[in-house]
Amino acid sequence: MKSLRLLAPFLLLGGALAMVGAAQEHPATHNASLPAARAVAAMQKQPDLSAPLPGMPPSLDPHDIYAADRPNQLSDAVKNFPTRVYVPNTISNTVDVIDPTTFKIIDHFDVGREPQHVVPSYDLKTLWVASDQGNTLTAIDPATGKKGETLAVEDPYNLYFTPNGEDAIVAAERMHRLDFRDPHTMKMKFALHVPCAGVNHMDFSANGRYAIVACEFDGQMLKLDVEGRAILGTIQFSGHSMPQDVKLSPDGKLFYVADMARDGIHVVDGDHFSEVGFIPTGKGAHGLYVSRDSKYLYITNRGEGTISVMDLATQKFEPKWKIPNGGSPDMGGISADGKVFWVAGRYNSEVYAFDTTSGKLLARIPAGKGPHGLCIYPQPGRYSMGHTGVFR
Repeated sequence: MKSLRLLAPFLLLGGALAMVGAAQEHPATHNASLPAARAVAAMQKQPDLSAPLPGMPPSLDPHDIYAADRPNQLSDAVKNFPTRVYVPNTISNTVDVIDPTTFKIIDHFDVGREPQHVVPSYDLKTLWVASDQGNTLTAIDPATGKKGETLAVEDPYNLYFTPNGEDAIVAAERMHRLDFRDPHTMKMKFALHVPCAGVNHMDFSANGRYAIVACEFDGQMLKLDVEGRAILGTIQFSGHSMPQDVKLSPDGKLFYVADMARDGIHVVDGDHFSEVGFIPTGKGAHGLYVSRDSKYLYITNRGEGTISVMDLATQKFEPKWKIPNGGSPDMGGISADGKVFWVAGRYNSEVYAFDTTSGKLLARIPAGKGPHGLCIYPQPGRYSMGHTGVFR
């Protein structure tokens, strides 16, 4: 058990007041005074988070939040899209497009500076390339695989969508903000300043009411009231900690948080917002992905060139998948049929494809410099909550 720290209520209230003032300093959020006032009220009285988020699609299975993600269970919106692997290259400022049947790059185009992630939209119809240093979101039409319009959006390090589709949430890492935006036009609705450094990854509770959010640079986690747009508390992980990707367990009871500095995954009880365990995986634990049958959690160990495979029911491990002669597996996704795990090699300018049955490396494809938040698309699911593909 790690030492935990919850912010005292008066500190949270003070933080909320600071958020209101900060929001008023930004012209884009002048019309957000009512949401800001709501945030203050939420700090004064903890909201009831037990009921489902209004407008969120009902669960297909109360025992498995990933029931809609089964092999080849494609939505009508995406079933005719060609399968492609989209690779944002942070140093090259480009996107490579790979045909997964040939393992060849078939297209390549420029985007904004430091593209970090390729993110499926809530309605599944658009892919967004989030370029934080370029302050842009560039659309890709997944029906053609071609580049579309580019929108001016401040500091989009990562991009998520609320489970009811009402808001896009931009993780504006360098700005210390979570920006709530229109999910189609990306116009600002409300800027929420956060009390931590390096806000970048999150996942949502089973009922959509709250999200658990990672702050990489100071080892903190936040609990976000999705409807109230307010921070409800923080956890401070002990020692030198760098929390990364966040993933909810299939039964909705636990959140797993990859920690690149601690070389493993924290286990967090989201409802009570407390750390209940820590599981070592490998050096530089970074990305988290649930298998198509909801049985396994794949953990990318970027610092040692391996993938850990954890049985979610027992928290026991299968043999690691290893990249011959080393590599740097970062972020990626699972093919629609569940048979191939695709992941970017961040520091090796390459992309890896693993057979999920045997763990064998099927392909090692040269890419641009600094490949990061790779997205294979389409994937099963009724709607997207963002990142490189979090579907339910």
